[in-house]
Amino acid sequence: MNDEKLIEPESEVRDPVERSWIKRLGPGLVTGAADDDPSGIGTYSQAGAQFGFNLLWVVLITYPLMTAIQLVSAQIGRVTGKGLASNMRAHYPPWLLYGAVALLVIANVINIAADLSAMGAAVGLLLPGPQHVYVVGLGVFSVVLQIFVPYDTYARMLKWTALSLLAYVAVAFIVPISWSEVARAIVLPRVSLTSGYLTMIVAVLGTTISPYLFFWQASQEVEEMRSAPRQAPLRQVPYQAPAQLRRIRFDTWVGMGVSNFVAFFIMLTAAATLHAHHIDVKTSADAARALEPFAGRFAYMLFALGIVATGLLALPVLAGSAAYAAAGSFRWRSSLALHLTLARQFYAVIALAILGGVAITFMHFDPIRALYWSAVINGVTAVPIMIIMMLMARSRRVMGQFAVKGILAWGGWLATLAMALAAIGVFVPS
Repeated sequence: MNDEKLIEPESEVRDPVERSWIKRLGPGLVTGAADDDPSGIGTYSQAGAQFGFNLLWVVLITYPLMTAIQLVSAQIGRVTGKGLASNMRAHYPPWLLYGAVALLVIANVINIAADLSAMGAAVGLLLPGPQHVYVVGLGVFSVVLQIFVPYDTYARMLKWTALSLLAYVAVAFIVPISWSEVARAIVLPRVSLTSGYLTMIVAVLGTTISPYLFFWQASQEVEEMRSAPRQAPLRQVPYQAPAQLRRIRFDTWVGMGVSNFVAFFIMLTAAATLHAHHIDVKTSADAARALEPFAGRFAYMLFALGIVATGLLALPVLAGSAAYAAAGSFRWRSSLALHLTLARQFYAVIALAILGGVAITFMHFDPIRALYWSAVINGVTAVPIMIIMMLMARSRRVMGQFAVKGILAWGGWLATLAMALAAIGVFVPS
């Protein structure tokens, strides 16, 4: 049977994805929300605490760059019907694939450990008891959810968990803020060429654009395709492309908008409170603790609860992206919709990544040092992966008639250049 007969073109008109805006939000929204994980919250809080409103302008730069590269990854997944690792395996030498995936997995496990540590500390701010007990409980809870909850239910849970990010927007309206000063700082920021200022720009950029987000969104597009009736890779059914590409663009612009919008408000809150009172912070839990004297108990609790909620959103993305990458590399069956017995290796990577992160927290590691090395590995890994992604996205051999061109191609290459500069900046002494 001809692949193009899998779906009648007329069915696209009746597809709910065309009628309901909420149904058009999915992989992009979850990916963007997961970017504001506890370690990211720590970075944004440090940026606001150290430099006040003078780094808010960076978010205006990261939003379009992040959106461009995530759109590229999403389109690769939806057009080819395969994740990034599977496409890399098909078109590039094994050493390049295995090296990139190994670095990705290492960075993700370290990031999971840092997030779990921050989540445990945040729970400790709200409840009595030892932090390690909370870390173990949160880690096990996340593993159980990913392995035993059906994919459709799990995907909806992740989508609605993204609402927890609104806590950080709410906190900003609890504290006193001079909005005229904010506007002036965005339009005419006090840019400094000191190493500390430049390093923080690198940190914000590196926190926003991370390899695990590329792998996750591409794989989630494949999951969405498989879970929908009569859907197929766009190369096989090109008449599905108009509706699906519109959905991907809407979903990704909204998702990355949420990510950068929340990052903006975390920086804003830290600037209005911590920077104004000359208080520096190192972690997201430090930021929550420091807020209470200036913003009150309610803001403090909102900030702490947000750390836990965003962590529960980020852990599946970090572990899941590692599992999708490993499965694509070794040709394992991979889908959160599959039963455990049908995808043992895939679920084993998810469990080992999270439990490995739990184990690292018992080593009394320095969370700031862990985030630094995670950023270094992410920076080193992101650039070659982004280059490979752009080459695949531009290739008609990979993408057929849907090869990326025009503004999106320019945006993807610009994001790659920015990340290359950030990777170089990671190694510049502060």
